[in-house]
Amino acid sequence: MTGHGNVFFSDEDAENLRNYLISGGFLHIDDNYGMEPYIKKELKKVFPNQELIELPANHEIFSSAYPFEDGLPKIHEHDGKRPQAFGLFYESRLVLLFTFESDLGDGWEDPEVHNDPPSVREKALQMGANIVKYAFEN
Repeated sequence: MTGHGNVFFSDEDAENLRNYLISGGFLHIDDNYGMEPYIKKELKKVFPNQELIELPANHEIFSSAYPFEDGLPKIHEHDGKRPQAFGLFYESRLVLLFTFESDLGDGWEDPEVHNDPPSVREKALQMGANIVKYAFEN
């Protein structure tokens, strides 16, 4: 990613990412609080005719290794909003997962960084395992 002013993806970056995703690749983006408007704008360069679609709680990615009956777990609290998982699909295959208001990455960092209890960190790691397993099997 190149950061020139408000341009994060050059045309070449967007084309490279699109080629990677449509040829079998997978990308997970975790919202590091405040990234959402930029992510949506940049993804329009990658898939101009698609919108991020919220994944239902019964989507396979929430149960590929560990069951999350309510969908994406909440790891870190900012604004009291519910966690949401959005996807982009190519030929019915989920190629990109954008996790929003969950902050999975906070649960993957060293315990001292956020002082999350072990149960919260475990949920983050389990959901991470689900994402990896799903990405490799689909």
